[in-house]
Amino acid sequence: MRRLVAVILLTTVSCCAQQPTTSSDNSKTTKADSPSEGISRDQANAILQELKAIHQLLERQASAAANAQQQAPVKVKMKVESGSQILGRDDAPVTIVEFSDYQCPFCRRYHGTAFADLKKYYIDTGKVRYVIRDFPLDIHPNASNAALASRCAGEQNQFWAMRELMLAASADLSPDSITKFGTQLNLDAAKFHACMDVKRYSADIQRDVAAASSLGINATPSFIIGKTAKDQIEGVRIAGALSYPALEAAIQNQSQPAPVAAK
Repeated sequence: MRRLVAVILLTTVSCCAQQPTTSSDNSKTTKADSPSEGISRDQANAILQELKAIHQLLERQASAAANAQQQAPVKVKMKVESGSQILGRDDAPVTIVEFSDYQCPFCRRYHGTAFADLKKYYIDTGKVRYVIRDFPLDIHPNASNAALASRCAGEQNQFWAMRELMLAASADLSPDSITKFGTQLNLDAAKFHACMDVKRYSADIQRDVAAASSLGINATPSFIIGKTAKDQIEGVRIAGALSYPALEAAIQNQSQPAPVAAK
């Protein structure tokens, strides 16, 4: 899935890079209009349409791959590290751990769709404890810095707010954009940048990456869903941008009592 995501992202960048070459004012002459300067406007538009069609096809294939992975959950056991960012009650019967990447378009899709209902009906009602772990992929150059920014914002009780802003703007997580998000959240700029400059939480992020690797996780978003038991979880690993019905089914499955052995 990593390779397929990489192809999708490269296609998206190519489309975005070419769009500014066309002008919205048809009365003005641009370089694309002159045969001596290269291709015509019509040819450029045709290429853009073809690239968009390729992008849509790759995205559908990636979704199909994610759905295929969702159909075969793998049993795992993991420890919930102290200091993790958690929503919900510590004694909630089911725990969900999300391994995510702030630049991942599938993470953005998941949080823009299923997560709101999950929070409303399960996290806020005390039925699910939700844990965030970082898994910045190598193909995303700004993902590690974004993970660091969320943790530095957490020092000022703004982890979740910063997370929402960055996921919604995952296509632009440059240092300047992250600074703007900090201003938008009224963070103490000096404290925030001091935390970023010394990379205070880099070791914690790498610990999350190592945990993901030990669990066989190689794509984002990925989830561990299981019964809550003190500082650990025993459940299943599921990869892909889960829909709310898929999450609900996984939660209900973990909520069922263990079968009693026949005497």
